[in-house]
Amino acid sequence: MSDNEGRKNLRMPDDDEVFAVVTNMLGANRVKVRCMDGTERTARIPGRMQKRIWIREDDVVLVEPWDWQDEKADVVWRYEKQDADQLREEGHITDSV
Repeated sequence: MSDNEGRKNLRMPDDDEVFAVVTNMLGANRVKVRCMDGTERTARIPGRMQKRIWIREDDVVLVEPWDWQDEKADVVWRYEKQDADQLREEGHITDSV
């Protein structure tokens, strides 16, 4: 048996994406997220995700900050609970931020 048993290859952030944790549901397809770069942002859930993927508080998501407004972002991906646990174990996400 190897150490990588049970480990999945997860989607990692691109150059302009960052990990975030949902802190508050704002309504109107918007959420408040705490990003791993230390910034609190208002993130928009795009239409292609609205009815297919349900996002709740404390979910780990991947967001893409806007170029022209750094305090806003778009949600790109949501991780399942076991995937988020794996990211925490590997040190990609810290709960202290």
